[in-house]
Amino acid sequence: MRMNCRITESGVRMIDHEAVVTIALRAGEAIMEVYNKSSPVKVTKKDDDSPLTEADLAAHEVIIAGLKNIDNNIPIVSEEGRIGDPTSSPSCWLVDPLDGTKEFIKRNGMFTVNIAMMAHREGRWEPIFGVVHAPVTNTTWLGGIGVPAERRAPSGSGPMLVRPSSPPAPVRLVASGSHRGERDEIFAASLGKYDLLRLGSSLKACVVAEGSADLYPRFGPTSCWDIAAAHAVVVAAGGKVLGPEGKKLDYDLVDEILNPYFLVTSDEKWITEWVLAQK
Repeated sequence: MRMNCRITESGVRMIDHEAVVTIALRAGEAIMEVYNKSSPVKVTKKDDDSPLTEADLAAHEVIIAGLKNIDNNIPIVSEEGRIGDPTSSPSCWLVDPLDGTKEFIKRNGMFTVNIAMMAHREGRWEPIFGVVHAPVTNTTWLGGIGVPAERRAPSGSGPMLVRPSSPPAPVRLVASGSHRGERDEIFAASLGKYDLLRLGSSLKACVVAEGSADLYPRFGPTSCWDIAAAHAVVVAAGGKVLGPEGKKLDYDLVDEILNPYFLVTSDEKWITEWVLAQK
C-alpha cells in the first residue's frame, strides 16, 4: 500500500513525515540486530577507504524499500547507493543509513540513521525535512518545513527549541570524539569560557537542536548525507547551519558530495568568530 505523498504548487513533494520516522526506526532495528551479535563485526573497505559493515547495508535496504513505497518516483541519494537521477526532479531523498560507522565498530552507541527530504532550488539543494534516529538509546529527532521540531525518547518526548539566545556562560560546545584540529582550537578559544561535549555522528547537531549545546563547529571532512537530516531538524528548532562565510549551508548532491566547513549554531551572535576562524 502506497503511503501519502503529494506535490505542492512549487513542485516540491510533501510527504507523510510519520512514515519516514517509521522507516528510520526499522532501519535502526536492522542495525541493532548486527550490533547485538556476540560475534565480531565484519568490516570491509569502500573505494574511499571508509569502513562498511553488514549493518550499513541492512539499514540501506530497509530505507530504500520504505522510501520507494512512499513514492517510487522520488530519486534517492544514499551513501550506499543511488536510485534514480536527482537532476531530473525538484526533490529527492538524501540518506545515511548508518552515520558513524566507526562509532558502530567501536560499539560506543554514538551512531545514527539519517533521512532527509531535499528540495532543488536555484541550482542547489536544501533540506526541508529530516529524521535522525539513534538506535542504541531509541531516541529520534525530527522536524522541517511545516513540521515542528520534536525529540522522542523513552525518557520523554515533546517539542524542542535551541538554547535561548543569551545563555549564561560558559558556552556549551560540542565536538567530534575523533576529529579535532588547530582550527577547532582557535575557534573554541575565541568563545571565551566554554564547556566541551564530545559525541559522534549527527548527534552533535541534534544536541544543539534540543538545547543541550550551543555550537557545533565542523572543520573536518563530511559528506552531504552526514548533516542534511540534522540540518532540517536544527532549523525547525530555531537554529542555523552556516557555511564558511556565515551564510546558509546548501548542498550539491551530484558533482560534489563533500561539504565545506560548517557551523551548527543556536544563535547568529557567533558568526564573526566563525568567519574569522576560516582565515
